[in-house]
Amino acid sequence: MDEKVQKVLARAGFGSRRELEEWIKQGRVKINGNVAKIGDRVSKGDALLVDGKKVNPNSAVTEMQRVLLYNKPEDEICSRKDPEGRTSVFDRLPKITHGRWVAIGRLDINTSGLLLFTTDGELANRLMHPSSNIDREYAVRVMGDVTQEVIDNMMKGVMIDDHLCRFTDIQYFAGEGANRWYHVVLMEGRNREVRKLWESQGIRVSRLKRVRYGPIFIPSKVKKGEFFELPKEEMALLYKAVNLPLNTRPKKVMPVRR
Repeated sequence: MDEKVQKVLARAGFGSRRELEEWIKQGRVKINGNVAKIGDRVSKGDALLVDGKKVNPNSAVTEMQRVLLYNKPEDEICSRKDPEGRTSVFDRLPKITHGRWVAIGRLDINTSGLLLFTTDGELANRLMHPSSNIDREYAVRVMGDVTQEVIDNMMKGVMIDDHLCRFTDIQYFAGEGANRWYHVVLMEGRNREVRKLWESQGIRVSRLKRVRYGPIFIPSKVKKGEFFELPKEEMALLYKAVNLPLNTRPKKVMPVRR
């Protein structure tokens, strides 16, 4: 059975499908000696090369999928490299011999909290795609007068950068005055969407932390700057949410690490 080359490479842990499509456009992928094109397909017997290195098209089904949960501090970026020399979330992750860690979504430099990483690029692609309807929950501290009208406006939706943005849930959590915390839920993670929604109502966000991505909550035992490898039971929840099979071979789960 043949599959699109970007899907095979994503499942093997080289990156998300979007990233790999860029690699293909850049001529970094070859199939049977020919430079691959978007939409090309590969099967088990094909010679697949990435940056001149041989890749087994069947390796994706033999490798164990892994998912890490990382508690991102503020002041870390989600890019792999930064010309300004700022700390990247990838700097803290454990080294792996096959593939690489693929980030499931991003957080801006001033936002902390839950980030998921996986060796399975197809899982990352499905979890980030709007059609999967995976919600995200944030704890947000705001400054301003939060009236029922403000809440209603953000629930109905606001046009921001030519997109209709809205929260699917808003719940008061704690605090008074200038130190009021809310939990908000949205279905997509566009750049700075949570902040922009509040700012559209004249409310300033002073703290923002992601506490949930789909079925996965950030556990209290994982402090800022620490990561934790998800056990099989929690991984199964992610795979089920996007209708993907999970390789259930037993493995040693990595404990909380800095």
